[in-house]
Amino acid sequence: MPSLQWFQRLGLGCLVAAATAFPARAIEEVLIELPLLDSSFSVRVSELKSPQALMAGRSDLAELDRASNGAVSQVLLQLLQRPIPMSLNRLADGSVGSPLLEQALLVVSSLGTIEGRSPDLSGQTFRAALHQAMAHSTTGAPTLVELIEALPGRRVRFNFGQVRTILGRMLAQRTQANRLFAEASPEVLPVAPVPATQALPTHQRQARLSVRHRSSPLEVVLLQPAHGGNGRLVLISHGLWDSPKNFVSWATLLASRGYTVALPRHPGSDNREQMKMLTGAVPPPKPVELALRFRDLSAVTDAVQNGQLAGVSGVNADAVVVIGHSWGATTALQQAGLVPQSATLKSRCPQIDNPQRNVSWTLQCSWLEGVKQAALHDQRVVAAAAISPPISLLFALPELQASSARLLVVSGTHDWVVPPDPEAINPMRQAIPFGHQLVLAKGGDHFNLRPGGQSNGGVLGPLLLAWVDAAYGAGDALPPRQGAEPLLAVGPWGNALIPLKDVSPTLR
Repeated sequence: MPSLQWFQRLGLGCLVAAATAFPARAIEEVLIELPLLDSSFSVRVSELKSPQALMAGRSDLAELDRASNGAVSQVLLQLLQRPIPMSLNRLADGSVGSPLLEQALLVVSSLGTIEGRSPDLSGQTFRAALHQAMAHSTTGAPTLVELIEALPGRRVRFNFGQVRTILGRMLAQRTQANRLFAEASPEVLPVAPVPATQALPTHQRQARLSVRHRSSPLEVVLLQPAHGGNGRLVLISHGLWDSPKNFVSWATLLASRGYTVALPRHPGSDNREQMKMLTGAVPPPKPVELALRFRDLSAVTDAVQNGQLAGVSGVNADAVVVIGHSWGATTALQQAGLVPQSATLKSRCPQIDNPQRNVSWTLQCSWLEGVKQAALHDQRVVAAAAISPPISLLFALPELQASSARLLVVSGTHDWVVPPDPEAINPMRQAIPFGHQLVLAKGGDHFNLRPGGQSNGGVLGPLLLAWVDAAYGAGDALPPRQGAEPLLAVGPWGNALIPLKDVSPTLR
């Protein structure tokens, strides 16, 4: 669930919807709103030219930027100063066709308007503003700020919401995590991977797997030890608008210790699908992906079990460990036996003022229509590691408690997309006494916990290796059993864990 891209989609939609009939003067002020919070704040367009201009400004947003020591500008200005995607340029020159533009305007008309005017569904005003912005751009690729300046009118209203309220809510949603760190025992437990001298050489390759539930073969990245494998299977599920590429480092670390690791691409919600969506070629991911992602993973397990995945042999698929990030983490928990339910989604999604509402609710609430199809279970999964999983609305607490597979949930203290308190600590309160574990990563956000291009698995690599080893009974670190250390923390101490023994009872 990439933060900048999420805001970019919302921002572009608002800009499209703001195209209206020409008044006499250009936009001078932006009123920013978020429909979930029913609040707003203002900012002058001149303050959006640079971080320095915003820091020195007098608007509501400028005040909040100073209060947050520039944190607001880091997010908002990155968005507004990005070049406009070529897809919008094609909308401007008419090469995509007016029906697409009209559909986009209709869909987002409630998200942004120029005050006092109705949306121009012909698209002529928007096209004219784009042409003007392109003409005045020194690079030929205008930014969103330059497009705002080209829109006719005095004030444009965008539904980004009131930053003061959002920021306060974001901070409140990690209060428990910060308190746990503040009261933590200073004892440090090292979690070190096997020395490099004991690592096995690995081999990476691409495979294609024909599956019944997808119209095209499933693409799978495979990492295996070149020799001396242990015959055990690990699956890794990527998040929304992501790809297997960003998790190859985890797979390489695990493969170097003997595991066969498969990373399927989820075609309905990967980075390729995002690019298609931004060009208007496809709608956002459909709720049915909640079930299709599960089936992607089970199809890989089936293929390994039946000897149908070329190049994979001698691997036991009767016991599987699944690792996932973000939506992939939710998929991993589904694989571990947690069954989606609709009751909480129906009751809480309409609660605009709920203090636990966060960005991940946007995704979770979109799953409601897919819940019935996603009541699936793969009994071959013996353990699941879920990094930054959106789960508070989707799963009932009794399922977290009684899952037959051992669960590891990892959350970053600085994750504002899937914040730690409502999405990790609160759901895990009753699950921890059953032997499941929660790890809090100090300073971790929704993206830096992924390994990306880091070598040796990044900050979570040693932890995940220890967890997988323990799940298969191959090591004694973090054993997934009743009585295991219930709450641990990982942070800037390198490959180490800090047990939060003194405060763990507060979670029960």
